[in-house]
Amino acid sequence: MAAEDQPDPDAPAGGADVGAKLFGTWEIDEIAYNDPSTERYITVTPVAHTAGRHASKQFKKSQISIVERFINRLMQTEENTGKKQQTLNHVRDAFELIHERTDENPIQVLVTAVENAAPREETVRLKYGGISVPKAVDVAPQRRVDQALKFLAEGVYNDSFKTPTPVAEAIASQLTGAANYDVQTYAVSQKEEKERVAAAAR
Repeated sequence: MAAEDQPDPDAPAGGADVGAKLFGTWEIDEIAYNDPSTERYITVTPVAHTAGRHASKQFKKSQISIVERFINRLMQTEENTGKKQQTLNHVRDAFELIHERTDENPIQVLVTAVENAAPREETVRLKYGGISVPKAVDVAPQRRVDQALKFLAEGVYNDSFKTPTPVAEAIASQLTGAANYDVQTYAVSQKEEKERVAAAAR
């Protein structure tokens, strides 16, 4: 194979175009990251429907679009398992609502929400002679992102399941609340609670 036919190692994964937009609307360039520890674990690309190809390798999931990871998290309940197209439509509608309310790129709002909802400390149980003692530990950056997505998805589920609140509205309110560090938002309150318990166990 000639040198000019070699694939470019710096090309975006999955063959995505550099100028591609999420949902054909939202720019994926120039996203600001406020937390350097989680920046490499928050990938912003168009949703590629990876079909779980990352599942066999521990760190591959961080190469998947943060939007797709959030969509996958929203599906992880009995009622919503496998409904990816429906969940995708809800997230698309929620992004429109976020843009109307904040006049910001909704991808930026999601990234900021994930950073704000990511706990920095948590507790583990250590056994000393049969006695279980809580101990505060730092949270690894990848786990911080995982936990933030979990809290955001749980907040959406609590707001929308068996309530008159539409799913898109619940997603928009949870993401904007977390992005503004509103402690009334489920994700931020869970983060604060984890860090409070960890501080007491130091």
